[in-house]
Amino acid sequence: MAQTLFDRIWDAHLVAQRGDGRDLVYMDRHVMHELHAPHAFARLDETGRGVRRPDLTFACQDHTVSTRPGRFDDRPGAATYTDAMRAGTRKFGIKLFDVTDADQGISHVVAPELGIVTPGATYACPDSHACTVGGLGVLAFACGTSELEHVLATQVLALKRPKTMRVVLDGALAPGVTAKDVILRVIAEVGVDGGAGHAVEYAGAAVRALAVEGRLTLCNMAIEMGARNGFIAPDETVFDWLAGRAYAPDGADWDAALSWWKTLKSDDGAVFGREVTIDCSALEPQITWGIDPSHVIGVGGRVPDPAAAPPERQGNMRRALDYMDLRPGDTVEGLRIDRVFIGSCTNSRLPDLEAAAEILRGRKVADGVTALVVPGSSTVKREAEAKGLDRVFIEAGFAWGESGCSMCAGGNGDRGEAGERCVSTTNRNFEGRQGKGVRTHLVGPAMAAAAAVTGKITDVRRLARERA
Repeated sequence: MAQTLFDRIWDAHLVAQRGDGRDLVYMDRHVMHELHAPHAFARLDETGRGVRRPDLTFACQDHTVSTRPGRFDDRPGAATYTDAMRAGTRKFGIKLFDVTDADQGISHVVAPELGIVTPGATYACPDSHACTVGGLGVLAFACGTSELEHVLATQVLALKRPKTMRVVLDGALAPGVTAKDVILRVIAEVGVDGGAGHAVEYAGAAVRALAVEGRLTLCNMAIEMGARNGFIAPDETVFDWLAGRAYAPDGADWDAALSWWKTLKSDDGAVFGREVTIDCSALEPQITWGIDPSHVIGVGGRVPDPAAAPPERQGNMRRALDYMDLRPGDTVEGLRIDRVFIGSCTNSRLPDLEAAAEILRGRKVADGVTALVVPGSSTVKREAEAKGLDRVFIEAGFAWGESGCSMCAGGNGDRGEAGERCVSTTNRNFEGRQGKGVRTHLVGPAMAAAAAVTGKITDVRRLARERA
């Protein structure tokens, strides 16, 4: 019987089927961060249990760490989480990428770039954007604190088997259009609950043309349409990218792994519970106008009228218009902005920073705009500095931060001010997400850079043409 890629990976990791309808699924790798891990460590202490596979478990300091130069942080209680993470990982023998570690960074950036996760693997992380690593062909699962405790103690998760969904992205992306634009359009088309209860496989010509970093961006936001995870069948692009990474297999182990990785695809004739096809060839840069990631239009489009939407969506859209201080029919292009943030597990890898720097080179941040860029890992930061990207950002007027989650959710104190309009490369534009009363517009890195230097939402293709 023809299998989907999801079925193939799930079945290879199935330990047992429970009487309550859930499966016990083995986790090949487990990466934690300091916001939730200390609670799980405390529970293990209370119940007298240890960590089943510390050799397959890793920890990152990312959510609460300061991103200011030198990691200076004077917030009361700032060390509570990081100190608890240090104590727990020491006790249980877990590798910690601490703030002074050369490989420190956001868990969803560190895990793929170090080769901790590889194609066909299962992966658990106590963060909703665990799905990011699906860009390598990994089946990733976000878990809560109680599930985190369970996977630490047993190396399995009890999961209800998701339904399957395939999103086929056809066509070639036009210049100036990126993976971020593609996933924003997908969410706009299917809605924030369109993938609920599903494991989503992305396929099609537009996907195959993406570099690995773009694939990670695409998978990062699968959760924003309600999906359990999102993933892409691995290919030579992924295999070449992984070769030689610190935790990736090598020698004979690499050859054996590669042989299996090449089998990881959905069979011809495999049946999916739902299929969606989107032609990306005419796609323009996308931007959110509202308060959830499905409130999306092209940068040249107009804010929709709630009266034309299905009744069940109208209330949410009206609330969005009120919060964002917009009216039906408004254009967002040209809206004055106050703040720009480039970073997060969605768009903080080296190609993201290169794309933004290309727009910024020789230009200055507009008066009245506060701009911050935060690399996704210390490795990305070093690589960017070796290419001189830090100087481009700083000379343009951006603050150049240390790696961490930063202003994505503001857990480390990096936040905007009430009433500000912020253009951000993050994954969520919820009310108050980046600070109480902050109005967030989600875009790709080059679009964010264009907004920074013009002081308003701007179609980046206009600035790119000036370079030609």
